[in-house]
Amino acid sequence: MIARGGRYKPLDEAQLAQIHQAIVTIFDQTGLSEAPPIVIDTVLAAGGKLGDDGRLMFPPALVERALKGLHRSITLHGQRPGHELTLEGEQVYVGTGGAAPFVVDLETGVYRDSTLKDLYDAARMADALEHVQFFSRSLVARDMDDERSLDINTAYASLAGTAKHVMVSASQPEHVRPIAEMCYAIAGSEAAFRARPFLSFNVNHVVPPLRFHAESCQVMAEAVKAGIPVLCNIFGQLGASSPVTIAGSVAQTMVEAIAGMIFAWLIDPEAKAICGPRPMVTDLRTGGMSGGSGEQALATAIATQMAGYYGLPNSTIAGATDSKIPDAQAGYEKALSVTLAAQTGANLITQACGMQGGLMGVSFEAYVIDNDMLGSILRSASQVDVSDATLAVDTIAEVVRGEGHFLGQPETYQRMKSDFLYPAIADRRTPDEWEADGSKDIRQTARDKAREILGTHFPDHIGPEMQAVLRAQFQIKL
Repeated sequence: MIARGGRYKPLDEAQLAQIHQAIVTIFDQTGLSEAPPIVIDTVLAAGGKLGDDGRLMFPPALVERALKGLHRSITLHGQRPGHELTLEGEQVYVGTGGAAPFVVDLETGVYRDSTLKDLYDAARMADALEHVQFFSRSLVARDMDDERSLDINTAYASLAGTAKHVMVSASQPEHVRPIAEMCYAIAGSEAAFRARPFLSFNVNHVVPPLRFHAESCQVMAEAVKAGIPVLCNIFGQLGASSPVTIAGSVAQTMVEAIAGMIFAWLIDPEAKAICGPRPMVTDLRTGGMSGGSGEQALATAIATQMAGYYGLPNSTIAGATDSKIPDAQAGYEKALSVTLAAQTGANLITQACGMQGGLMGVSFEAYVIDNDMLGSILRSASQVDVSDATLAVDTIAEVVRGEGHFLGQPETYQRMKSDFLYPAIADRRTPDEWEADGSKDIRQTARDKAREILGTHFPDHIGPEMQAVLRAQFQIKL
Protein backbone atom coordinates (compact mmCIF):
# COMPACT_ATOMS: atom_id res chain seq x y z
CA MET A 1 0.00 0.00 0.00
CA ILE A 2 1.41 3.39 -1.03
CA ALA A 3 0.44 6.16 1.38
CA ARG A 4 1.11 9.79 0.55
CA GLY A 5 0.08 12.81 2.61
CA GLY A 6 -0.05 16.48 1.78
CA ARG A 7 -3.81 16.89 1.85
CA TYR A 8 -3.79 18.58 5.26
CA LYS A 9 -1.97 21.93 5.31
CA PRO A 10 -2.63 23.85 8.53
CA LEU A 11 -0.45 26.80 7.43
CA ASP A 12 -0.44 28.76 4.17
CA GLU A 13 2.69 29.70 2.23
CA ALA A 14 2.93 33.15 3.81
CA GLN A 15 2.85 31.66 7.32
CA LEU A 16 5.49 29.08 6.41
CA ALA A 17 7.69 31.88 5.07
CA GLN A 18 7.25 33.78 8.36
CA ILE A 19 8.43 30.78 10.37
CA HIS A 20 11.33 30.32 7.96
CA GLN A 21 12.43 33.90 8.55
CA ALA A 22 12.25 33.34 12.31
CA ILE A 23 14.40 30.22 11.90
CA VAL A 24 17.04 32.11 9.94
CA THR A 25 17.05 34.92 12.53
CA ILE A 26 17.46 32.52 15.47
CA PHE A 27 20.34 30.77 13.70
CA ASP A 28 22.08 34.05 12.92
CA GLN A 29 21.42 36.15 16.01
CA THR A 30 20.82 33.74 18.90
CA GLY A 31 22.65 30.57 17.93
CA LEU A 32 23.21 27.55 20.14
CA SER A 33 25.21 27.19 23.34
CA GLU A 34 27.46 24.48 24.82
CA ALA A 35 28.74 23.34 21.45
CA PRO A 36 31.52 20.77 21.91
CA PRO A 37 34.87 21.37 20.15
CA ILE A 38 34.03 18.99 17.28
CA VAL A 39 30.92 21.03 16.44
CA ILE A 40 32.62 24.42 16.92
CA ASP A 41 35.58 23.49 14.71
CA THR A 42 33.36 21.98 12.01
CA VAL A 43 30.90 24.87 11.84
CA LEU A 44 33.49 27.65 12.09
CA ALA A 45 35.43 26.08 9.21
CA ALA A 46 32.26 26.34 7.10
CA GLY A 47 31.58 30.00 7.90
CA GLY A 48 29.94 29.86 11.31
CA LYS A 49 30.64 32.43 14.01
CA LEU A 50 31.30 32.20 17.74
CA GLY A 51 29.80 34.96 19.85
CA ASP A 52 31.47 36.64 22.82
CA ASP A 53 29.14 34.62 25.05
CA GLY A 54 30.27 31.36 23.49
CA ARG A 55 27.12 30.80 21.44
CA LEU A 56 27.64 29.25 18.01
CA MET A 57 25.96 31.23 15.22
CA PHE A 58 24.96 29.91 11.80
CA PRO A 59 24.91 32.77 9.23
CA PRO A 60 22.11 32.73 6.62
CA ALA A 61 24.53 31.82 3.82
CA LEU A 62 25.65 28.69 5.68
CA VAL A 63 22.08 27.64 6.47
CA GLU A 64 21.01 28.20 2.86
CA ARG A 65 23.99 26.28 1.49
CA ALA A 66 23.33 23.34 3.78
CA LEU A 67 19.61 23.23 3.03
CA LYS A 68 20.43 23.07 -0.67
CA GLY A 69 23.10 20.40 -0.18
CA LEU A 70 21.24 18.01 2.10
CA HIS A 71 19.69 14.89 0.58
CA ARG A 72 16.09 15.27 -0.55
CA SER A 73 15.57 11.51 -0.87
CA ILE A 74 16.87 8.79 1.43
CA THR A 75 16.03 5.09 1.27
CA LEU A 76 16.20 3.02 4.42
CA HIS A 77 16.30 -0.75 3.93
CA GLY A 78 15.41 -3.91 5.77
CA GLN A 79 17.61 -6.97 6.11
CA ARG A 80 15.46 -8.61 3.47
CA PRO A 81 14.02 -7.03 0.30
CA GLY A 82 10.50 -5.68 0.50
CA HIS A 83 10.97 -3.42 3.51
CA GLU A 84 12.38 -0.36 1.75
CA LEU A 85 11.35 3.05 3.10
CA THR A 86 11.87 5.83 0.55
CA LEU A 87 11.82 9.12 2.42
CA GLU A 88 10.98 11.84 -0.06
CA GLY A 89 8.15 14.25 -0.73
CA GLU A 90 5.10 13.32 1.28
CA GLN A 91 5.55 9.53 1.33
CA VAL A 92 4.32 8.13 4.68
CA TYR A 93 5.55 5.19 6.76
CA VAL A 94 4.46 4.22 10.28
CA GLY A 95 6.20 2.22 12.98
CA THR A 96 7.16 1.83 16.59
CA GLY A 97 9.33 4.02 18.79
CA GLY A 98 10.02 5.30 22.27
CA ALA A 99 12.25 4.47 25.17
CA ALA A 100 9.69 3.19 27.64
CA PRO A 101 10.99 2.03 31.03
CA PHE A 102 8.00 -0.27 31.51
CA VAL A 103 6.08 -2.97 29.66
CA VAL A 104 2.46 -3.84 30.29
CA ASP A 105 2.65 -7.52 31.20
CA LEU A 106 0.59 -9.50 28.71
CA GLU A 107 -0.74 -11.88 31.37
CA THR A 108 -1.28 -9.62 34.40
CA GLY A 109 -1.86 -6.22 32.79
CA VAL A 110 0.54 -4.70 35.35
CA TYR A 111 3.26 -2.20 34.43
CA ARG A 112 6.67 -3.75 35.20
CA ASP A 113 10.32 -3.01 34.39
CA SER A 114 11.13 -3.82 30.77
CA THR A 115 13.87 -6.31 29.88
CA LEU A 116 15.99 -7.33 26.89
CA LYS A 117 13.62 -10.21 26.20
CA ASP A 118 10.71 -7.76 26.14
CA LEU A 119 12.60 -5.71 23.54
CA TYR A 120 13.16 -8.81 21.39
CA ASP A 121 9.47 -9.69 21.77
CA ALA A 122 8.48 -6.16 20.74
CA ALA A 123 10.63 -6.50 17.62
CA ARG A 124 9.00 -9.85 16.83
CA MET A 125 5.57 -8.25 17.17
CA ALA A 126 6.56 -5.49 14.75
CA ASP A 127 7.95 -8.06 12.34
CA ALA A 128 4.66 -9.98 12.29
CA LEU A 129 2.24 -7.05 12.00
CA GLU A 130 1.51 -6.05 8.41
CA HIS A 131 1.02 -2.31 8.84
CA VAL A 132 3.96 -1.71 11.20
CA GLN A 133 6.59 -0.76 8.63
CA PHE A 134 9.73 -0.31 10.76
CA PHE A 135 10.97 -1.00 14.28
CA SER A 136 12.37 1.87 16.29
CA ARG A 137 13.55 0.64 19.70
CA SER A 138 10.41 1.02 21.82
CA LEU A 139 11.59 0.16 25.31
CA VAL A 140 14.69 0.13 27.49
CA ALA A 141 16.27 -3.19 28.50
CA ARG A 142 16.59 -2.34 32.18
CA ASP A 143 18.25 -5.66 33.03
CA MET A 144 21.51 -4.64 31.30
CA ASP A 145 24.41 -3.94 33.66
CA ASP A 146 26.04 -1.01 31.88
CA GLU A 147 25.51 1.42 29.00
CA ARG A 148 27.73 -0.48 26.56
CA SER A 149 25.86 -3.74 27.15
CA LEU A 150 22.59 -1.86 26.82
CA ASP A 151 23.46 -0.23 23.48
CA ILE A 152 24.98 -3.30 21.83
CA ASN A 153 22.37 -5.76 23.09
CA THR A 154 19.57 -3.39 22.11
CA ALA A 155 20.92 -3.34 18.55
CA TYR A 156 21.25 -7.12 18.45
CA ALA A 157 17.81 -7.85 19.93
CA SER A 158 16.19 -5.42 17.49
CA LEU A 159 18.04 -6.78 14.45
CA ALA A 160 17.36 -10.40 15.46
CA GLY A 161 13.68 -9.71 16.13
CA THR A 162 12.74 -8.20 12.78
CA ALA A 163 13.88 -8.05 9.18
CA LYS A 164 12.30 -4.60 8.86
CA HIS A 165 14.36 -1.42 9.20
CA VAL A 166 15.64 -0.90 12.74
CA MET A 167 16.34 2.35 14.62
CA VAL A 168 18.40 2.36 17.81
CA SER A 169 20.69 4.77 19.65
CA ALA A 170 24.08 4.93 21.36
CA SER A 171 24.79 6.68 24.63
CA GLN A 172 28.53 7.05 24.00
CA PRO A 173 30.51 7.61 20.77
CA GLU A 174 32.70 4.55 21.42
CA HIS A 175 29.58 2.36 21.24
CA VAL A 176 28.93 3.26 17.61
CA ARG A 177 31.77 1.23 16.07
CA PRO A 178 30.76 -2.17 17.53
CA ILE A 179 27.16 -1.62 16.41
CA ALA A 180 28.43 -0.69 12.94
CA GLU A 181 30.64 -3.79 12.85
CA MET A 182 27.65 -5.93 13.80
CA CYS A 183 25.75 -4.46 10.85
CA TYR A 184 28.70 -4.97 8.49
CA ALA A 185 28.92 -8.63 9.52
CA ILE A 186 25.20 -9.20 8.92
CA ALA A 187 25.30 -7.37 5.57
CA GLY A 188 28.39 -9.26 4.43
CA SER A 189 30.64 -6.21 4.21
CA GLU A 190 30.86 -2.54 5.10
CA ALA A 191 30.20 -1.59 1.48
CA ALA A 192 27.06 -3.74 1.39
CA PHE A 193 25.68 -2.08 4.50
CA ARG A 194 26.48 1.42 3.26
CA ALA A 195 24.63 0.64 0.02
CA ARG A 196 21.55 -0.73 1.82
CA PRO A 197 21.55 0.49 5.44
CA PHE A 198 19.09 -1.55 7.52
CA LEU A 199 19.85 0.23 10.81
CA SER A 200 19.81 3.92 11.66
CA PHE A 201 20.47 5.98 14.79
CA ASN A 202 18.10 8.18 16.76
CA VAL A 203 20.27 11.07 17.99
CA ASN A 204 19.06 13.77 20.39
CA HIS A 205 21.90 16.17 19.65
CA VAL A 206 20.39 19.27 21.25
CA VAL A 207 18.81 19.79 24.66
CA PRO A 208 16.15 22.52 24.35
CA PRO A 209 16.34 25.41 24.53
CA LEU A 210 19.18 25.64 22.01
CA ARG A 211 21.96 23.78 23.84
CA PHE A 212 24.11 21.18 22.12
CA HIS A 213 24.59 17.82 23.87
CA ALA A 214 28.28 16.98 23.60
CA GLU A 215 28.16 13.16 23.73
CA SER A 216 25.25 12.98 21.29
CA CYS A 217 27.05 15.21 18.80
CA GLN A 218 30.05 12.90 18.99
CA VAL A 219 27.75 9.91 18.49
CA MET A 220 26.30 11.60 15.41
CA ALA A 221 29.75 12.23 13.97
CA GLU A 222 30.81 8.61 14.50
CA ALA A 223 27.56 7.31 12.99
CA VAL A 224 27.93 9.48 9.89
CA LYS A 225 31.52 8.31 9.43
CA ALA A 226 30.34 4.70 9.72
CA GLY A 227 27.67 5.15 7.03
CA ILE A 228 24.77 4.88 9.48
CA PRO A 229 21.76 7.14 8.74
CA VAL A 230 20.98 9.59 11.56
CA LEU A 231 17.62 10.90 12.71
CA CYS A 232 18.25 14.40 14.10
CA ASN A 233 15.56 14.36 16.78
CA ILE A 234 14.48 17.20 19.06
CA PHE A 235 11.98 17.06 21.91
CA GLY A 236 10.97 20.53 23.11
CA GLN A 237 7.95 21.03 25.37
CA LEU A 238 5.65 23.98 24.75
CA GLY A 239 5.74 26.35 27.70
CA ALA A 240 8.66 24.54 29.34
CA SER A 241 11.72 24.12 27.10
CA SER A 242 10.25 25.98 24.11
CA PRO A 243 7.81 28.89 23.72
CA VAL A 244 4.24 28.24 24.79
CA THR A 245 2.97 29.16 21.32
CA ILE A 246 2.92 26.50 18.62
CA ALA A 247 4.53 28.80 16.03
CA GLY A 248 7.36 29.78 18.37
CA SER A 249 7.94 26.22 19.50
CA VAL A 250 8.08 24.94 15.92
CA ALA A 251 10.53 27.70 14.92
CA GLN A 252 12.90 26.87 17.80
CA THR A 253 12.53 23.12 17.29
CA MET A 254 13.31 23.41 13.57
CA VAL A 255 16.48 25.37 14.37
CA GLU A 256 17.55 22.64 16.78
CA ALA A 257 16.81 19.82 14.33
CA ILE A 258 18.42 21.53 11.32
CA ALA A 259 21.53 22.38 13.36
CA GLY A 260 22.17 18.65 13.69
CA MET A 261 21.57 18.09 10.00
CA ILE A 262 24.02 20.86 9.09
CA PHE A 263 26.65 19.32 11.39
CA ALA A 264 26.13 15.86 9.83
CA TRP A 265 26.31 17.35 6.32
CA LEU A 266 29.54 19.18 7.14
CA ILE A 267 31.05 15.93 8.45
CA ASP A 268 30.08 14.19 5.19
CA PRO A 269 28.10 15.83 2.35
CA GLU A 270 26.67 12.37 1.56
CA ALA A 271 25.40 11.86 5.12
CA LYS A 272 21.92 10.39 5.34
CA ALA A 273 20.41 12.91 7.78
CA ILE A 274 16.70 12.94 8.62
CA CYS A 275 14.95 15.96 10.14
CA GLY A 276 13.19 15.04 13.38
CA PRO A 277 11.31 18.02 14.91
CA ARG A 278 9.10 16.91 17.80
CA PRO A 279 7.41 19.83 19.54
CA MET A 280 5.69 18.20 22.52
CA VAL A 281 2.75 19.64 24.43
CA THR A 282 2.84 20.05 28.20
CA ASP A 283 -0.30 20.01 30.32
CA LEU A 284 0.48 23.28 32.08
CA ARG A 285 -1.75 22.33 35.00
CA THR A 286 0.52 19.45 35.98
CA GLY A 287 3.77 19.88 34.01
CA GLY A 288 3.32 16.44 32.44
CA MET A 289 3.39 15.65 28.73
CA SER A 290 0.05 15.59 26.96
CA GLY A 291 0.75 13.45 23.93
CA GLY A 292 -2.87 12.79 23.04
CA SER A 293 -4.13 16.37 22.88
CA GLY A 294 -5.46 18.27 19.90
CA GLU A 295 -2.68 20.81 20.38
CA GLN A 296 -0.13 18.01 20.11
CA ALA A 297 -1.62 16.78 16.84
CA LEU A 298 -1.58 20.33 15.47
CA ALA A 299 2.00 21.07 16.57
CA THR A 300 3.18 17.80 15.02
CA ALA A 301 1.43 18.60 11.75
CA ILE A 302 2.94 22.10 11.55
CA ALA A 303 6.47 20.84 12.30
CA THR A 304 6.00 18.25 9.57
CA GLN A 305 4.77 20.91 7.18
CA MET A 306 7.89 23.00 7.89
CA ALA A 307 10.17 20.03 7.17
CA GLY A 308 8.27 19.58 3.92
CA TYR A 309 8.68 23.29 3.18
CA TYR A 310 12.42 22.64 2.98
CA GLY A 311 11.95 19.31 1.17
CA LEU A 312 13.79 17.45 3.91
CA PRO A 313 13.31 13.73 4.65
CA ASN A 314 11.67 13.84 8.05
CA SER A 315 10.32 11.96 11.02
CA THR A 316 7.98 12.80 13.86
CA ILE A 317 6.17 11.33 16.85
CA ALA A 318 2.44 10.63 16.84
CA GLY A 319 0.45 8.15 18.88
CA ALA A 320 1.73 9.09 22.33
CA THR A 321 -1.55 8.54 24.13
CA ASP A 322 -1.93 9.52 27.78
CA SER A 323 -4.16 6.50 28.44
CA LYS A 324 -2.62 3.68 30.46
CA ILE A 325 -4.44 0.89 28.61
CA PRO A 326 -5.63 0.35 25.00
CA ASP A 327 -9.09 1.79 25.63
CA ALA A 328 -11.37 4.31 23.90
CA GLN A 329 -9.19 7.22 25.08
CA ALA A 330 -6.11 5.59 23.57
CA GLY A 331 -8.02 4.95 20.35
CA TYR A 332 -9.16 8.49 19.74
CA GLU A 333 -5.91 10.10 20.86
CA LYS A 334 -3.74 7.88 18.69
CA ALA A 335 -6.03 8.07 15.67
CA LEU A 336 -6.16 11.86 15.80
CA SER A 337 -2.42 12.47 16.04
CA VAL A 338 -1.31 9.74 13.64
CA THR A 339 -3.93 10.71 11.05
CA LEU A 340 -2.94 14.38 11.06
CA ALA A 341 0.76 13.49 10.79
CA ALA A 342 0.05 11.13 7.90
CA GLN A 343 -2.24 13.52 6.07
CA THR A 344 0.37 16.28 6.44
CA GLY A 345 2.95 13.99 4.84
CA ALA A 346 5.35 12.94 7.60
CA ASN A 347 7.83 10.47 6.10
CA LEU A 348 8.40 8.46 9.28
CA ILE A 349 5.84 8.41 12.07
CA THR A 350 7.39 6.81 15.13
CA GLN A 351 5.61 5.84 18.37
CA ALA A 352 2.58 5.23 16.14
CA CYS A 353 1.74 1.94 17.82
CA GLY A 354 2.07 0.07 21.09
CA MET A 355 2.81 2.98 23.42
CA GLN A 356 0.75 3.80 26.51
CA GLY A 357 0.89 6.14 29.49
CA GLY A 358 2.58 9.09 27.76
CA LEU A 359 5.32 6.86 26.31
CA MET A 360 6.05 5.27 29.69
CA GLY A 361 4.93 1.75 28.77
CA VAL A 362 4.76 -0.69 25.85
CA SER A 363 1.66 -2.85 25.43
CA PHE A 364 1.77 -5.92 23.18
CA GLU A 365 -2.00 -6.02 22.88
CA ALA A 366 -1.89 -2.36 21.82
CA TYR A 367 0.51 -3.30 19.02
CA VAL A 368 -2.17 -5.62 17.64
CA ILE A 369 -5.01 -3.10 17.99
CA ASP A 370 -2.93 -0.26 16.57
CA ASN A 371 -1.94 -2.39 13.58
CA ASP A 372 -5.59 -2.31 12.51
CA MET A 373 -5.71 1.44 13.11
CA LEU A 374 -2.55 2.06 11.09
CA GLY A 375 -3.88 0.04 8.18
CA SER A 376 -6.98 2.24 8.05
CA ILE A 377 -4.94 5.45 8.32
CA LEU A 378 -2.55 4.38 5.56
CA ARG A 379 -5.52 3.42 3.39
CA SER A 380 -7.05 6.87 3.96
CA ALA A 381 -3.79 8.42 2.73
CA SER A 382 -3.60 6.33 -0.45
CA GLN A 383 -4.33 7.74 -3.88
CA VAL A 384 -7.79 7.57 -5.45
CA ASP A 385 -8.00 6.69 -9.13
CA VAL A 386 -10.36 8.98 -11.01
CA SER A 387 -10.80 7.82 -14.61
CA ASP A 388 -13.49 6.81 -17.08
CA ALA A 389 -13.21 3.26 -15.76
CA THR A 390 -13.63 4.18 -12.10
CA LEU A 391 -16.36 6.77 -12.71
CA ALA A 392 -18.35 3.86 -14.20
CA VAL A 393 -20.92 6.04 -15.97
CA ASP A 394 -22.00 3.25 -18.34
CA THR A 395 -22.23 0.71 -15.52
CA ILE A 396 -24.44 3.05 -13.47
CA ALA A 397 -26.80 3.47 -16.42
CA GLU A 398 -26.92 -0.30 -16.95
CA VAL A 399 -27.55 -1.17 -13.29
CA VAL A 400 -30.28 1.38 -12.60
CA ARG A 401 -32.20 0.06 -15.59
CA GLY A 402 -31.56 -3.55 -14.68
CA GLU A 403 -30.94 -5.35 -11.37
CA GLY A 404 -30.90 -2.17 -9.30
CA HIS A 405 -27.73 -3.10 -7.37
CA PHE A 406 -24.04 -3.55 -8.09
CA LEU A 407 -23.43 -6.79 -6.17
CA GLY A 408 -23.53 -8.92 -9.31
CA GLN A 409 -21.14 -6.77 -11.31
CA PRO A 410 -17.84 -8.54 -12.18
CA GLU A 411 -15.86 -5.47 -11.11
CA THR A 412 -17.45 -5.53 -7.66
CA TYR A 413 -16.05 -8.98 -7.02
CA GLN A 414 -12.68 -8.09 -8.56
CA ARG A 415 -12.26 -4.93 -6.49
CA MET A 416 -13.55 -6.57 -3.33
CA LYS A 417 -10.02 -7.88 -2.77
CA SER A 418 -7.95 -5.14 -4.40
CA ASP A 419 -9.66 -1.94 -3.23
CA PHE A 420 -10.67 -2.74 0.34
CA LEU A 421 -8.55 -3.26 3.44
CA TYR A 422 -10.15 -5.61 5.94
CA PRO A 423 -9.17 -5.30 9.62
CA ALA A 424 -7.39 -8.20 11.30
CA ILE A 425 -9.20 -8.06 14.65
CA ALA A 426 -11.81 -5.27 14.57
CA ASP A 427 -15.23 -6.92 14.90
CA ARG A 428 -17.70 -6.28 12.08
CA ARG A 429 -20.11 -9.11 12.90
CA THR A 430 -23.73 -8.66 13.96
CA PRO A 431 -24.49 -8.28 17.68
CA ASP A 432 -26.00 -11.79 17.71
CA GLU A 433 -22.88 -13.35 16.22
CA TRP A 434 -20.65 -11.39 18.61
CA GLU A 435 -22.67 -12.47 21.65
CA ALA A 436 -22.69 -16.10 20.53
CA ASP A 437 -18.88 -15.99 20.38
CA GLY A 438 -18.52 -14.80 23.98
CA SER A 439 -18.97 -11.00 23.64
CA LYS A 440 -15.23 -10.35 23.62
CA ASP A 441 -13.99 -6.78 23.52
CA ILE A 442 -11.10 -5.81 21.27
CA ARG A 443 -8.53 -6.01 24.08
CA GLN A 444 -9.31 -9.68 24.70
CA THR A 445 -9.06 -10.45 21.00
CA ALA A 446 -5.79 -8.52 20.74
CA ARG A 447 -4.34 -10.28 23.77
CA ASP A 448 -5.07 -13.66 22.21
CA LYS A 449 -3.46 -12.56 18.94
CA ALA A 450 -0.37 -11.21 20.73
CA ARG A 451 0.03 -14.53 22.58
CA GLU A 452 -0.23 -16.35 19.24
CA ILE A 453 2.46 -14.17 17.62
CA LEU A 454 4.87 -14.44 20.54
CA GLY A 455 4.35 -18.18 20.74
CA THR A 456 4.91 -18.91 17.05
CA HIS A 457 6.74 -16.09 15.24
CA PHE A 458 10.52 -16.46 15.50
CA PRO A 459 12.24 -14.65 12.59
CA ASP A 460 15.17 -16.52 11.04
CA HIS A 461 16.66 -13.88 8.74
CA ILE A 462 19.91 -14.00 10.75
CA GLY A 463 21.04 -17.60 10.38
CA PRO A 464 22.39 -19.69 13.27
CA GLU A 465 26.01 -19.44 12.10
CA MET A 466 25.92 -15.63 11.99
CA GLN A 467 24.10 -15.53 15.32
CA ALA A 468 26.87 -17.60 16.86
CA VAL A 469 29.51 -15.24 15.43
CA LEU A 470 27.71 -12.16 16.75
CA ARG A 471 27.12 -13.69 20.17
CA ALA A 472 30.79 -14.55 20.54
CA GLN A 473 32.11 -11.22 19.29
CA PHE A 474 29.74 -8.84 21.05
CA GLN A 475 28.88 -10.55 24.35
CA ILE A 476 25.18 -10.87 23.57
CA LYS A 477 23.00 -11.54 26.61
CA LEU A 478 19.66 -12.30 24.97
